[in-house]
Amino acid sequence: MVVRQIDNSETDDWLLNKHYAKRKCQRMFSFGLFVDNELDGIVTYGMPPSPQVGRGFLGEEHRTKVIELNRLCINERAPKNSASFLVGRSLRKLKEWAIVSYADGAMGHIGYIYQATNFIYCGAAKSHDKEYFIDGKWVHAKVLTNRGITAPSVYAKENNITTKKPQPKHRYIYFGDKNLKKYLKYKPQPYPKGYTQRYACKDIIKPNQISIFN
Repeated sequence: MVVRQIDNSETDDWLLNKHYAKRKCQRMFSFGLFVDNELDGIVTYGMPPSPQVGRGFLGEEHRTKVIELNRLCINERAPKNSASFLVGRSLRKLKEWAIVSYADGAMGHIGYIYQATNFIYCGAAKSHDKEYFIDGKWVHAKVLTNRGITAPSVYAKENNITTKKPQPKHRYIYFGDKNLKKYLKYKPQPYPKGYTQRYACKDIIKPNQISIFN
């Protein structure tokens, strides 16, 4: 297995058709996991969607040094421990940053990959947005706003859509730049444990891909 930086466009198919969010995200860095020169996984990093994320972790002065691991997808056929291998190798190339990520409790995620790659656990973040039951599954408010629905709560009430309070998201941070660690605003906590849920989705198969960043 080899991890290489790839062009952001190479992740589009993965984000739109494999990741459960089914939408693109802001990407500063994208990395691919190659097994025998075939792309079997991707991880992307970008600026958090809100400056409050960086501010919450490192304070106003250092918030621009915070980026987010915002997407991670691995083919089912990939070797065991491929996800942690991909994340771990990509983190080595991000030595100027503090990297945060969230394990979504609503998707049954605990964050074991982040635990395996030495992220620091900073507790669970509560979301103020409701979740909405649409098309047979629970989705975040952002899914509705991406569809052009500017007031999801009003839309849900008018259309008798079931809602619920969101599950908390587990907060993690990794310091590529170790000098930033002293600015951490959250108190490190023991890793959470419990059942983690996997979701079934098709593999993305495009043989013989060679990264342009070789």
